[in-house]
Amino acid sequence: MLKVLDENEIDIFSIEELLSYVEMNKTVIKEVLENLGSKQFLHRIERGKYCRHNFRNEYVISNYLVEDGVVAYWTALNLHGLTEQFPNTIFVQTTKQKKHKTIFGVRYQFVKIQPEKMMGIITQGYGNHQFRMTGVEKTIVDCFHLPQYSGGFSELLYALNKAKISSIKLTESAKAVNNIAVIKRLGFLIELLEKENMATFIKFALSKVNKKYNLLAPQDANEGQFNARWRLRINVPEEEILLMSKKIS
Repeated sequence: MLKVLDENEIDIFSIEELLSYVEMNKTVIKEVLENLGSKQFLHRIERGKYCRHNFRNEYVISNYLVEDGVVAYWTALNLHGLTEQFPNTIFVQTTKQKKHKTIFGVRYQFVKIQPEKMMGIITQGYGNHQFRMTGVEKTIVDCFHLPQYSGGFSELLYALNKAKISSIKLTESAKAVNNIAVIKRLGFLIELLEKENMATFIKFALSKVNKKYNLLAPQDANEGQFNARWRLRINVPEEEILLMSKKIS
């Protein structure tokens, strides 16, 4: 079994995946894996899922913990180089219900979304070390949609200002998430930050503006001036937004 893992450069696997590499029935494979686990050649990360004794790639492990798992939110911001903070939790987006868990001292938090919102996914790594994560545009939209998983408003401003984003991809991601308040906030901020080549998104965002006023920063106080163009209450002064977006205190 160890020879098969070595020859195929396998560091993490499920029993089902292993069936295509070895001529054993499932019962025998389970017995062999339990034996290797007791001798600490392997570690069981979850029922039916194992990794080599020294394998610790938390992003790859996160994809194995749930069938359609995707590294997302604050964790994805960090991997894209859009935050200076390092989250101590791996945030995983999935369409399944999954309890949070800790493996090798790393906490994994699962965020369930609707299937139609599962898009904008890219693949990182190679071979058995590949993992799925949200692309830059989907990450930005997701973080504005659920800021509690994203490090806070100032981190999102910094990420949005720093990110190189495609107007078309951002529009596609915003359509999938389908949250009007988020779309309006992004439209206002993209104009304020004067991000280039965003005409497609601005046109789309303006088409979604409704009569209701929303807070620019949803977790802050209900105060500030009203912006009629975007139907937003600007509860964080524009000069502060510009400073936070550049990490200037």
